[in-house]
Amino acid sequence: MEEALLTVKNLSAWYDSEKKVLRDFNLELKGHEAAGLIGLNGAGKTTFLKVLSGLLPTFSAEQIRFHGKDVNLRDEAFKACRYTVFAEDSSFRYFTFWEYVSFVFSVYGKKQPDLSELIKGFHFEDYTHTLLKDLSTGNRRKVFLITAFALKPELLFLDEPVNGLDFQSTEYLYRQIEGYKEYGTCLFSSHILESITLTCGRVFVLEEGGIRRIFEGGKINAADIREALRDENDVQGFC
Repeated sequence: MEEALLTVKNLSAWYDSEKKVLRDFNLELKGHEAAGLIGLNGAGKTTFLKVLSGLLPTFSAEQIRFHGKDVNLRDEAFKACRYTVFAEDSSFRYFTFWEYVSFVFSVYGKKQPDLSELIKGFHFEDYTHTLLKDLSTGNRRKVFLITAFALKPELLFLDEPVNGLDFQSTEYLYRQIEGYKEYGTCLFSSHILESITLTCGRVFVLEEGGIRRIFEGGKINAADIREALRDENDVQGFC
């Protein structure tokens, strides 16, 4: 059996100790896969990605392992293997795109590659010298997405990455996610079924604080996922 790349066992996370957002949460990610995390708004998708990104200290877990070894989520070696694009991110407001990219590659100790294809693919050519604070929500999202796909970390986490993107950029994003298996593993959260059905090899359904269903391969379809979520009116998709 293939060893999991990342294992999370019996995770609980909270902002208020009296009310856990995640509980009895279990998930395994394989190496070189595109996986989706889907759930209704407020299900805890962003909370889980904050935990993995070392941004939420209020959690407990029986086990978190990376490459078969216990890992501290704030350990520098683990941080160097991951990059997260959050749905809401107002950081680096006074950086331009190029300044931000240069900073990130310096922090990760990597040589900055040619970004022209990604910039063109996300239709970002006219904004590379604009301060992030002056960009629209969608264009600000593109800054972090372009950086993520250029950086190619072993673990790439995307939080509602479609939000705010134009149609052409969304189509390009889908191709980037689907092709990411060549470089590493991409886990992205969404409440939009189209994002999942077009790109994923596995889908984790988050409900009531934990992973309640897993869909794989040919079993991934919008109708079954809607049924799993038990409220199709709150889930968007094209199928």
